[in-house]
Amino acid sequence: MSGAWFSSSGNASWHSLRSAVGARSKTAMAAGDKPIQLYSLATPNGQKIGIFLEEAQIPYEAHLIDIGKGDQFKPEFVKINPNSKIPAIVDPNGADGKEVRVFESGAILIYLAEKYNSPLLPKDPAKKAETLGWLFWQVGGLGPMLGQVGHFFRFAKEDVPYAKERYLTEAKRLLTVLDKGLEGKEYLTGEYSIADISSVTWVKGLSYYDKSVLNLDDYPNAKAWVERIFARPQVQKGVTVCAK
Repeated sequence: MSGAWFSSSGNASWHSLRSAVGARSKTAMAAGDKPIQLYSLATPNGQKIGIFLEEAQIPYEAHLIDIGKGDQFKPEFVKINPNSKIPAIVDPNGADGKEVRVFESGAILIYLAEKYNSPLLPKDPAKKAETLGWLFWQVGGLGPMLGQVGHFFRFAKEDVPYAKERYLTEAKRLLTVLDKGLEGKEYLTGEYSIADISSVTWVKGLSYYDKSVLNLDDYPNAKAWVERIFARPQVQKGVTVCAK
């Protein structure tokens, strides 16, 4: 899911900070000479990759894909991601020197962590499995459910009570899972990892909702976790990558 519902005025409310992190191309599809070419927009899904690149200190060039203007449907971008969603990356020097194109935020996080031997993806098999479990929990559950809540509470052309109740109930359940998962821990697996990076932008986005719908104060462990992660300078830079 692209996280497109955050591309309205709600997105700007989180990100008053602007940064020249990574060289931003003047044209969305222009290729650069950095090791990683990022094609994205500063939605919750897009921000994950900006954060990781900053945390891992990987040289990259960021290209803004304006989904409001339909950039994701241009042939040049569809060649990178046939599903026409952000984010996506191109690694000009992949295995055997061949170009590698990666789409889907979870796949990108894993690819980059493995390519650059990042400690943000643990090597210990048990810790790695736990990290990947939380990562897929987010991409398959938390993100899509919060996206549906955003759609039916903010953008649906008609009121659909059943959909509102269904998606809000599931979103609250998932946030409770997250909150309980953080009990007694600073990070989801005990150490900061791509599991945290994957989820934190979505949970930060609860400020996008009216508090009568979703309120981060109801999840104190998650609230402290968001504040802890967003205090990191690399995160503050990462969330501004490809901001409009």
